[in-house]
Amino acid sequence: MTIDAAAMQPGNELKGKVALVTGATRNIGRSIALSLAAAGAAIAVNSRASREDGEKVVREIGAAGGQAETFVADVADAQAVNAMVEGVLKRFGRLDILVLNASVRKQTPFPEMSYDEWRRILAITLDGSFHCAKACLPAMIRAGGGSIVTLGGMMALSGAKNRVHGSVVKHGLVGMTRALALDLAQYGIRVNSVSPGQMNTTSGPEVPVRPAPSNTVPLGRKGEPEEIAATVRFLCGPGSSFITGQTLHVNGGQIMP
Repeated sequence: MTIDAAAMQPGNELKGKVALVTGATRNIGRSIALSLAAAGAAIAVNSRASREDGEKVVREIGAAGGQAETFVADVADAQAVNAMVEGVLKRFGRLDILVLNASVRKQTPFPEMSYDEWRRILAITLDGSFHCAKACLPAMIRAGGGSIVTLGGMMALSGAKNRVHGSVVKHGLVGMTRALALDLAQYGIRVNSVSPGQMNTTSGPEVPVRPAPSNTVPLGRKGEPEEIAATVRFLCGPGSSFITGQTLHVNGGQIMP
């Protein structure tokens, strides 16, 4: 394999590529969509229910000279995911990158946790990742390869109080990332994971405001969504062409596995 050193430099390294980013309307997902667009990729902005929220991100990308379109789909719904991917291919003609960011956070003590709540968290993060990867795979094979990036979290290693379901799905994504990397290597598809630490993001109504970071973060601050996005951009680009099956921990040194 001949490596083009110039193509490995940040800039327009994803020109001609198409990326689908799930849960791309706010926080880390939004930053990832903007970062991949800045690298030259056309972006399919997934929103679970709000086209208006997706269009805000599309307008941001367009204002910066990029291409993007909103696709509304609940990733836990296989039929909705299949329709979304069909729409992406109809609009952009190909699919090279899949970023599995969609998730939902909820804090509930285990004695009070219902099975319905448990299933909801697993359905969005784990079932949703399965549905999206399955739906995107044929197009990525036709494209001659690509990159899949999952979004994990520190609680995959440490657990989290009142978040048994959240810890389980993040740990599950690690296993899925490694297994998919082995299964899909034959197609030139790389699969990696990014595991954020404490982030400076806005929580939804289901999760109370989180306290300021403690001195357990060696760098002394929360991370910014743009720092996660930069890592995802690297994993989607030619500079990471020999990296697959790995989890990159972006947490300011709080956990060093």
